[in-house]
Amino acid sequence: MAQDDDNDTAGLQSVTLTMQVLEEIARTPRGVGVTSLAKTLDTGKSRIHRHLQTLVQQGYVVRHDESERYEIGHRLVSFSQSIFDNAGLVRAAYDPLLELRDTLGHSAVASQVTPDGMLVVSTVPGRSPIEIGVRVGSLLSFHGSAQGKVATAFSTPEFQSRVLRSRLEPATSSTIVTPSVLQQEFAAIRQCGWAVAPNQTAMGLNTLASPIFDASGMICGAAGIVDMIQFIGEEPSPDQIGYTVHAARRISERLGFRG
Repeated sequence: MAQDDDNDTAGLQSVTLTMQVLEEIARTPRGVGVTSLAKTLDTGKSRIHRHLQTLVQQGYVVRHDESERYEIGHRLVSFSQSIFDNAGLVRAAYDPLLELRDTLGHSAVASQVTPDGMLVVSTVPGRSPIEIGVRVGSLLSFHGSAQGKVATAFSTPEFQSRVLRSRLEPATSSTIVTPSVLQQEFAAIRQCGWAVAPNQTAMGLNTLASPIFDASGMICGAAGIVDMIQFIGEEPSPDQIGYTVHAARRISERLGFRG
């Protein structure tokens, strides 16, 4: 037991040092060397070097051969940007989602585009006594969810091709996994401005979603309503479509979109 405690302590110290190294590098725009890091963090250069090598291998830090200095790498920049974007989308979505739920009664949801699917970042529970919806942190597929379909439909042709070439797993027997059929659906979604996926994420469930754009005009997410299929049909009502599209447009405007 004592040995396990010692291992745990050593592991925590290693994690702490890694975070301290990253913080020091982030504070130094022109990069920092091993000697300077070791002195600042009051530890040995060989220990600092081992941590830096791991961070370089993972893409969190880059080393410039000519100066032997270390700077923040692409992976950490991307990670930080995702956090920033996430927080911005959550703030921008809150009031429009709340209004959407209050108007229609269904659960309202916002999700963000990630390389691997649509990440649910904000939800407002519906008025039904039985909770229907998705959890924050859920990752929804591009081909089998309304959020994923609408985001893919408004993305670049290259991104659509990537989705259609990927492994299209069926979540239910109703999930569309034929690339040619999905391609036709993406074209129709782009024309009308919204998407549904009845029984495609889960049997008995449907979502209506509309795209969210950022200040550059790029698709960055989707907003929608979620409920049982008897309340959101395969052909949603004009009110459901209108209010959902309006909510997504309001979120886009809060993110700086002026399209």
